[in-house]
Amino acid sequence: MHFTSEQRFDDGVLEREFTLGEIPGILWTPGSASAPAPLILLGHPPLGLRRMYPRLVARARHAAADGFATATIELPGSGDRPRWPAVEQARADLRRAMEAGEPVGDEIVDALVLPLVDKAVPEWQAALDALLALPDIGGPVAYSGGVISIGVRLAVVEPRISAAVLFAGSFVPRSMFEEARQVTIPLHVLLQWDDEGNDRQAALDLFDAFGSKEKSLHANMGGHTGVPQFAGDAAAQFFTRHLR
Repeated sequence: MHFTSEQRFDDGVLEREFTLGEIPGILWTPGSASAPAPLILLGHPPLGLRRMYPRLVARARHAAADGFATATIELPGSGDRPRWPAVEQARADLRRAMEAGEPVGDEIVDALVLPLVDKAVPEWQAALDALLALPDIGGPVAYSGGVISIGVRLAVVEPRISAAVLFAGSFVPRSMFEEARQVTIPLHVLLQWDDEGNDRQAALDLFDAFGSKEKSLHANMGGHTGVPQFAGDAAAQFFTRHLR
């Protein structure tokens, strides 16, 4: 891990940009921490860190107020990383189907999501290795938001992640339902009831498939970007319970 820049905000939060090989990322740490801080991995959609930065930094500063460090990395094929022709073709096929009002077939969903999960999850694990080696970062670790299939896979294969907040706002391949049955960590799942880009029934079926003994579904009216503030506050309380 190589730090490339840093800045400190007026609330004391330290933001450091880094690279991990070819992967860009950002780490935020609270300014008042007297001991290594618990860590939340901030997931996001594959739109690029520059585009997602305002939302990510807001989430990071909110978490820092509760004493948590947060970090994120650029997803494969996004931002300044090399384009991924097969996935870009799948995105084009998805847009074409949605604009035509046609059902989005399993083939499109698999081609869009599964390669991303297969490549992104090991990168998240490598980032976690590097982050936990820093003196101001400790456990436990949680995952928050982003592509829900990435969160499902991480919850299955990464034992250092002890809790997750998942956002049911992306297409889910059928094979992920079997992986969901293997998830056992505490889960807090957010669902926007009128999300125009999400299959509501699939989201409910995925929640039902999770094997966790502690799981809660928080559904609110509104579209993809209309998550109410109180839902975010409930997610923060979830992390306080499970990362302290």
